[in-house]
Amino acid sequence: MRPRKLLMLLKRVSRNLVARILLGALVAFVTALVAPLFEGLIPKDLQDRFGSDAVMPILSILASTMLTVTTFSLSVMVQAFQTAANSATPRAYRLHLNDTTTQTVLATFTGAFLFSLTAIVMFRAGFYSESAAVVIFGVTVVVIALIILAIIRWIDHLSSLGSMDDTLSKVEAQARETLARIFERPALGGVPLAAGAEMPSGTVPVRAPRGGYVQLIDMAALNDMLGDASAHIVLATSPGRHVVKGAVIGHVLGDANPEQLANAFTFGEIRTAEQDARFGVIVLNEIAVRALSPGINDPGTAIDVIHRLSRVLSDLRHPGNPPPEFPRIEVPVLHPADLIEDGFASLIRAGREHPEVIGLAVEALGQLEGSDWPEMANEAKSMRGYALRHAKEVLSLRDDRDAVARS
Repeated sequence: MRPRKLLMLLKRVSRNLVARILLGALVAFVTALVAPLFEGLIPKDLQDRFGSDAVMPILSILASTMLTVTTFSLSVMVQAFQTAANSATPRAYRLHLNDTTTQTVLATFTGAFLFSLTAIVMFRAGFYSESAAVVIFGVTVVVIALIILAIIRWIDHLSSLGSMDDTLSKVEAQARETLARIFERPALGGVPLAAGAEMPSGTVPVRAPRGGYVQLIDMAALNDMLGDASAHIVLATSPGRHVVKGAVIGHVLGDANPEQLANAFTFGEIRTAEQDARFGVIVLNEIAVRALSPGINDPGTAIDVIHRLSRVLSDLRHPGNPPPEFPRIEVPVLHPADLIEDGFASLIRAGREHPEVIGLAVEALGQLEGSDWPEMANEAKSMRGYALRHAKEVLSLRDDRDAVARS
């Protein structure tokens, strides 16, 4: 497996709830098993003071309470995440599943339960001596301290878990992180593909081995697969695009195996944010559009989203033309038109009957017209005109139309 793909998988595993719980359980189980190895270091007076009679009641309390606390915490987590999905967007549910605070707290509770349960079994089976009981007592004190810290952290986290503010903050942070990463390496380190570029004659199509969203393109692996020959590839897709099996995802020129090149692409059933710079902006837009639906009718959330979109997009600068890391790979690049369209087009259509929403969108786009990036400024100007036309067409009261025009 290629390093970049392996790194992506490891990162996904590190943010997986089950993986963290299993890691906590493994640490607890191993700790309970290796504790007798340290019994030779225990002084005699400590053995008399902290024997099994002192440890067993504490372990029993931990085993019973941690099971209850873990079950309760899981139900709270699921309810909070479902609330976020129902009030914001279903994509928010997957984002909350990557919440490291929740994962760490649940792993602590589960690990404490399994440690205490394993230690009780070992005591009953006669595996632990009185000297080992002192070691178990010391470990139990550490476990209790970790539980206290986890409970404090959990209580603080529950005050915002699943709320709209928490969801919006997570989505905005993800959008910023991915955009910053993409703009550091335009075209994923390859050569930017010019818009409308024609394929050279003699190219061989590279076809998708399966359908799904393009989640990751391993550029280093793709470059290695091109070999030492003068092979060259022009990608026909980018992360975030959905393709069907057999769809053309690239055109290779030269002596390279198209089927092997296709293995550098990772496909999945859902969009992910590793290389998909548009995903965070799209999710922000979805939240605003859902808030403006008749069933929810929450213009305030749409206004908050517009503020966040304007902050995210106004921080973007032209990435320049850094020397390509992979000069034999041409890649479609992200354009400001894509981000402006993703962020504002459907929001404008959904909020055109709300003067406060359409007016703020016009104002935000007007601010983006002052961007140092000419292409961003031009696209913002075009979208601002689109918003004004919607307002003129839908708003029946002249005062509302005039207010929007002045924004």
